[in-house]
Amino acid sequence: MYKLKEIADNVFYVGVNDRQKALFENMWSLPYGVSYNSYLIRDEKSVLIDTVDVCYSDIFLKKIADVLDGKPLDYLVVDHMEPDHAGSIHLLRQQYPDVQIIGNKFTTGMLEGFHGITTGIKEVKEGETLSIGSRELTFYMAPMVHWPEVMVTYDSKDKILFSADAFGTYGTLDGGVIDEEMNVDHYWEEMYRYYSNIVGKYGNPVQRTLQKLAPLEIKSICSTHEPVWREHIQKAIHIYDQLSRYEGENGVVIIYGSMYGNTEQMAETIAASLANNGVKNIVMHNVSKSLASYILKDVFKYKGVIIGAPTYCNSLYPEVESILSKIELREVKNRYYGYFGSYSWAGTAVKRLAAFGADMNWEIVGAPVEERQALKAGKYEECFVLGEAMASKLKNI
Repeated sequence: MYKLKEIADNVFYVGVNDRQKALFENMWSLPYGVSYNSYLIRDEKSVLIDTVDVCYSDIFLKKIADVLDGKPLDYLVVDHMEPDHAGSIHLLRQQYPDVQIIGNKFTTGMLEGFHGITTGIKEVKEGETLSIGSRELTFYMAPMVHWPEVMVTYDSKDKILFSADAFGTYGTLDGGVIDEEMNVDHYWEEMYRYYSNIVGKYGNPVQRTLQKLAPLEIKSICSTHEPVWREHIQKAIHIYDQLSRYEGENGVVIIYGSMYGNTEQMAETIAASLANNGVKNIVMHNVSKSLASYILKDVFKYKGVIIGAPTYCNSLYPEVESILSKIELREVKNRYYGYFGSYSWAGTAVKRLAAFGADMNWEIVGAPVEERQALKAGKYEECFVLGEAMASKLKNI
């Protein structure tokens, strides 16, 4: 029998850790793994909040059975239908055929589409409540954070917000479940990375949801990924608020591609100039080595972005083009932007980088630098001036 963690009296953590998966959504690296969080409330009626990835359904179902101890499961609340949280719904329904599934109008279609489930579903609307004994659960819609069917569930008795993917991070839960019983330092950078990779495009919906939930008294946030936030609730909310407003911190991320080292020398020169002019937060990403999830994290984190690339086959260096498309997809706003490039016989890279900045509606800082073949003294000075211009701009924010 599992000795399961209680988040509050008769509110149990029944989630699982995934230390096997290498890529989240088959794209984003998971060096620290990931958890799939689910919570079971035992009251006059029993309520399960979300499920887990189907790969871990055996462990998950055993935990539920241990908490229920022979009693029925009355309700499953589906706050989010993404398969890492809804993957075990079909097997859960087989185990508990009388369980009533609670979701909104968008959930219904997805239940049929993913699992062929069309019966035993209770549709709830904004602000609707469910009494389960000593507790009353209230449902708030949070569309596009980060799927259209997302909602959150609030337990007014213990002031718990079951927040779906909101306020989640990457990383497993290595023993502890609640933030106050563990060292959470490494989760903060992973929260930036998780937000930029998964939620990034949907800043406005996140803002609307934060404003909707602001009047609630919240003592615990139970996300579907990683720690239950209690001691650090305000910091978690602040990070999501900052990122969803696209409010970058004072610093610069330099993103570059280089085939033979010439463009890299331009990047190095710009970085040295930034440092000489007082910028302390400087992150450099070689696109041929840095993983996209980390590059995106720093684009969301810092106010200044400088991108450089060589021309390749009369176009932009492909690995830089790839990261540009990922940034464009997320519609990152309000960045200061500089760019540079090189070529051997026909220059195209700088033109493409200029078009990217215009498409993003970013503020251009400094003059772009374009070098033919190896870096020369005059262009070295231009790179240094570009760094100075970005540093000067950042001093005024």
